Amino acid sequence: MRTRHFVNDPVQLVAAALKSHTVIRPELRLDADNQVLYAPRRTGQTSIISGGGSGHEPSFTGFVGEGFLSASVAGGIFASPSSRQVLAAIENVEHSEGVLVTVMNYTGDVLNFGVAVEKARARNPALQIETLVVGDDVCVPRSRIGKVGRRGIAGTVLVHKVTGAMAAAGYKLRDVARVGRLVAANLASAGVSLSRVHVPGHPPSQEESGESSADPIELGMGIHNEAGCDWRSGVDAELPAVVRAILRQLLDVGDTERNFLPNPTKDAILLVNNLGALSVLELGAVVSEVADQLRQDYQIRPIRVFAGTFMTSLDGPGFSVSLLNNVDTGVESSLVALLDAPSNVSGWHASTRVSAPKSTPEEAGASPTSRQEATTGDEPKSNLKCDMGQTTRRLRAGLEALEAAEPDVTKYDSVVGDGDCGTTLKLGAEGILRQISKAPPRDIVDLLIRATASVEETMQGTSGALYAIFLNKLTHHVRLRVHEAVPVDVEFWIDALDSALAALTQYTSARPGDRTMMDALVPFIAALRDTRSLKAASQAAQEGAVATKSMRPAFGRTVYIGNEDTWMGEIPDPGAWGLAQFLQGLAS
Repeated sequence: MRTRHFVNDPVQLVAAALKSHTVIRPELRLDADNQVLYAPRRTGQTSIISGGGSGHEPSFTGFVGEGFLSASVAGGIFASPSSRQVLAAIENVEHSEGVLVTVMNYTGDVLNFGVAVEKARARNPALQIETLVVGDDVCVPRSRIGKVGRRGIAGTVLVHKVTGAMAAAGYKLRDVARVGRLVAANLASAGVSLSRVHVPGHPPSQEESGESSADPIELGMGIHNEAGCDWRSGVDAELPAVVRAILRQLLDVGDTERNFLPNPTKDAILLVNNLGALSVLELGAVVSEVADQLRQDYQIRPIRVFAGTFMTSLDGPGFSVSLLNNVDTGVESSLVALLDAPSNVSGWHASTRVSAPKSTPEEAGASPTSRQEATTGDEPKSNLKCDMGQTTRRLRAGLEALEAAEPDVTKYDSVVGDGDCGTTLKLGAEGILRQISKAPPRDIVDLLIRATASVEETMQGTSGALYAIFLNKLTHHVRLRVHEAVPVDVEFWIDALDSALAALTQYTSARPGDRTMMDALVPFIAALRDTRSLKAASQAAQEGAVATKSMRPAFGRTVYIGNEDTWMGEIPDPGAWGLAQFLQGLAS
């Protein structure tokens, strides 16, 4: 957990963050004393006010604008705004068509917003004003929530979107409030986090310091840093298991404690929310896993999927999943149309909907590998004399040695590179092993075509490109000789490897001594040419890889990070080391 911040005064932090919205969007107005952010007034529209503690951005300030909120009220970090602040917001929005005050179900928020609403009514008896309380969290069981009700979490954003779209379309307050309550009643959310978060200006607690559990994961983590309903550790933290647990809480109709969606619709709306610290890449993996499990286990295919950072818990390392039944709104605009309606706020992440062309079954199922494999059937029969059994066994041994070397390669690359070299090489090895396990290669050309196609599909980055160039040229050289009735022996391979190396050097200026894979590849080919011994050649490759420990880098990320003094003499080049282990296995 991160406990250092650039701004450590929580009051200053909130004030500066509020001011930023008027810098980014000058049409917004800020009441700094009351910490209220206003959108330009719209006559003829219902005004919508919401808010809560700070630390949940972009909620609620990021949703102020056309199609969402008329104003947001910000409290301190994880603290409800006062009734005075809320009353200031109510009194300074457009009143002509009434005001809807939407609040998440937390005691402090409900009380302070409620006091403000009652004061506003007392001051202006003609004011049309309604309150909508949203509680969508299902993680806390019914037996524990008692009369308090469910907590409000990220699903509240969908309530804001629907009611905001209705207000922008000119619907009356009574319809906006009714549909808002309908949405809240058909909404369920659950969250998970890897740890608590640290509030700027506060000393970290023992729990926040991570002393309470080893590698914990907390199901039902609240957005105010409050505890969840279940602590788990170890293998339970793997994404499929976590998503399975979350969806069970959302959709298990047999769970009387949490069954808040008794009749889930098969075309529900899905919102996957980043609690603050997930990378975009990891959030994408979460979206895929949730969608797959919904389809496979519950036969639910969401009609809309919204993914991004909507309601955070500062920089919480977790996510939440919200499901909304696709219900009839009872007005002209459908639920989906209201969700698709345009808005100009900064916090809503949704692209304009376009109709995607339907692919044919062949297009949907085709992959680069399958198309490549389809071409191998047109290859002329090879006259080359090759012991495919022995060749395949050697190749398998080399690939398995490369897989086994992945931890070391990754460790080395984490020091001198990006940390991905081991994974890249292992993916390439696994892909080729899958290819040769599907069916025995027909001949050496078939084997090389499959291996090359697999490398192109599974290996990315610089390593993937270099191996693809080398293998494509190797395949090309062998293809040119398929009509020759000659043995595929060491002489044959020397010619093929020389040809492939010549092609590779046209695309990279790396040479032995530059601390790259060439420090293993070139000695291997040279020793094979000199000794005609695969074992001697693989040993030369190993010695070349070991020698890179004392070389200064000429290529790759290592050139830029300049940390040679920390590893010189100890860490070999990861790419050279991985290749050497493959060649050692090949010769074993």
